[in-house]
This record gives sequence, C-alpha cells and structure tokens, in this order.
Amino acid sequence: MITNRSHTSGVLAVLISGVSAGSVSADGFRLASQDAFATARGEAFVATADNASAIYYNPAGITQLEGVNFRGGVYGIYLDPTFSPPSTAANSGSTYHIEHQWAAVPQGFATYTPEEWPLSFGLGVYAPYGGNMEWPQSTGFREVATGAALNYVTINPVLALKLAPGLSIAGGAMANYANLVMEQGIRTNNTGLFVGSSRFRGEGWSAGYNVGLLWQPYEEVSLGATFRSRATVRLNGKTDLEAPPTTFGDVQRSAQADFEFPMTTVFGISYRPTPKWNVEIDADYTDWSSFGQTTIYQSPIPPQQIFLKRLNPPTNVAVTLDWQPTWMYEFGVTRYFEKGWHVSAGYVYSENAVPNAYYTPLAADLARQFFSVGAGRKGRHLDFDITYQFGYGPAHTVTGSAPSSDPIPSFYSGQTANGTYNFISHAVFLTVGLHF
Repeated sequence: MITNRSHTSGVLAVLISGVSAGSVSADGFRLASQDAFATARGEAFVATADNASAIYYNPAGITQLEGVNFRGGVYGIYLDPTFSPPSTAANSGSTYHIEHQWAAVPQGFATYTPEEWPLSFGLGVYAPYGGNMEWPQSTGFREVATGAALNYVTINPVLALKLAPGLSIAGGAMANYANLVMEQGIRTNNTGLFVGSSRFRGEGWSAGYNVGLLWQPYEEVSLGATFRSRATVRLNGKTDLEAPPTTFGDVQRSAQADFEFPMTTVFGISYRPTPKWNVEIDADYTDWSSFGQTTIYQSPIPPQQIFLKRLNPPTNVAVTLDWQPTWMYEFGVTRYFEKGWHVSAGYVYSENAVPNAYYTPLAADLARQFFSVGAGRKGRHLDFDITYQFGYGPAHTVTGSAPSSDPIPSFYSGQTANGTYNFISHAVFLTVGLHF
C-alpha cells in the first residue's frame, strides 16, 4: 500500500498507503470482521469469544469450547467511496466512484479440546487486511494513484491453556502471505490524453504472533484482551513503466520493498446480568505509525533507456506516509432465546489514520461509523449466523496534500489528492459452524 510518483518508483506510495478497498469495518485497510456473530455485535467479542473465530478475536476463548469445532463463512461487501474535486478544479462538480464495488472475503477456523484436558488447539485461515480499488482515469489525481489490489492471508495456529475455572491464556504464530498490485498514471500530454502508467507487482511472506487473555471473575462479568504483533513483509517483484515510444517506451525493472503491518490490541468487558443477555464494550487500538517512512529499491535503469537516464530518477526512493495510530470503539448486545436462537446488534466508531499532508485516494480513509444487526441459532451440531452491516463516513475534505516523495519534474503536472471524500458500505455476513 503506497503512492509515490517517480514513475517506476512511484508505486511505493500506492503499495503502502493504497491497498484499502477492503477496509470496510476498520480504519486504514484492516478487515476487522471475521465472524457473523461477532460482527452483529459491532466486533465487541474479545471478552465473549465463545466460538471458533476466537482464534482471531481472542484465542484464549477457545478453552470454552468442547470437542471438535469448525466455523467458516463469507463476508460479502458493497463499497461506495466517492470523490468530488475542489471547486477550483477543471472537473469541479463531478463525483467519482470506484469501478469495483463488490468484494467477498472468506475465512475458516477449527478448534479441538481433548476431554478433561486444560489445553485447547486451534487453527485459523483468514484475511485481516485487503482490498481492490480502481478509480476512473479522469479524477484529477491520476498522477497520485489510479488503482491497487491486495490479497493478504494469515495462517494462525494457536494453543490455549485453562489456568483455572474462568481464567485462560493463549498464544499463536502467524504466517502471512501478501500479494500486491499497484498502479498510477504518469501525466496527460498537451492534448489532454492519458499517456502512460507505472505499476508495481510484488509478493512476500512475513511472520508474527498473537496472544490472548480471558478472565471471568464473576458469573456476570468477563474481561478479555488480545494482542497481535507487527509483521514486516518483504515484497519481491517488479515495476513496469508503460509510455508511448515517442517518450521513452516501456521499462521493466526488478523491485523490492519492505513495509510493516501494524500492531493491534483490543480490550473489552462483557456484562451478563442474566443468561439471556450479553452486553460488551471494547476498545481496539491499531498502531498505524508503522507506516511512517519506507523505501522502494529498484534495479538500475537498462542501458538502452538513454532518455529515461537523462531524467536522473533515483534508484532508491524514500516515501513519507506518517500514518497515525487510531482507535475503534465497539459496542454490542445479544439477546438469547429458547432452542438456541439469538439476535444481536452493534455499533463501531473508527478513527481516521491517514493525514491530509500525505493523503492517498486509494485508502480514502476517514472517520467511519458502522451499524449492524444479526440473528442465528446454535444447535446440537450445527450453528449459523447471518448479519447485515451498514457503514457510513461523513464528508472529509482534504486540503494541502502533497506527494509522498518528489516526482520527476518533467512528468509531474502538480496533481494532488485534494478534494472531498465520502464513504458508504453495505455488507452481508454468513457464518456456519459444526461441533462434535
């Protein structure tokens, strides 16, 4: 996720700050929604964590499960972030929408607690980050960024230990695979036509860990906390610069970039006045300051590209992002009925992580609110939950934005990400569980 505009090197900024179309239920480009029941409760689940998705929300919670449990689902999302140029722009009065507004994010979890053992074992496969965003070519910020896509998958085995009745701890390892594609325009020529683009493609693995604590000091009260470490991914791939032969033609170079996905931690308290009610409040912190400064490394310009050499673009490009730590505040309530039925409702307020000074339209990040309702049933061997979630971000006007790094002057006409951004999303989440 990054956007810089030094042609082949310009994609770094898109790499770091741009892959965010999937950030429907979180700040930055996090995907905080990993289970329909938890999402119905506004993601307020760290102190409840009583199904197999606890591997993500709080791994200590899997000690509450007996035998073998499987749980998986699909998070179907409709995203509609929009952009309106400043009143001083030539295209003022227009409103632009992204081109790919639908996405589906799957996840799966499995746990096993041997009979009369204090240990529980779990394995989760899920996508904590990701997205696919492509803006029209005529927005006015084409030289800042045009499109980006991220596939990010985490494989997360965990081990939980019940220390005493009502007290459990857990830890796990995370293996993360990232595959990214980022693109930006070069510039328009004097006829107003778009003449070229710069693209980065890369993939890589990283490692991290997560830990959790669940403590129920009283029957009516449960406390939960979880921590997920930072994870540095080294992306190895290439940059492609595509331009008409009359300028300098197409150039392909090998490229490499390291960037650090943030540390997150969640604290929560669940209050259960009777077995029929569960009310929870959580505070979810993401340390986006890991996206401060980074560098993209490229191979030298091919000898035959004499014209490009004359522009003297840097081989290694420093990019300043200066993202800020953020909080999500989560509230959820569940009402339980006879025969395993339940209904839930929730609310999330998510802060903005991206400063105006280095704003990227591919993150299009702003303060957001999410409202959710859901219902489900827990049977003897089969569970299911279905949830609807609505997301809304009031207008955020960006002024004074600048590129994350210095562009090549001959091919930069002064475009910025300035303008007004809005956000609306709709999501339907279906999760099914089996237990034996």
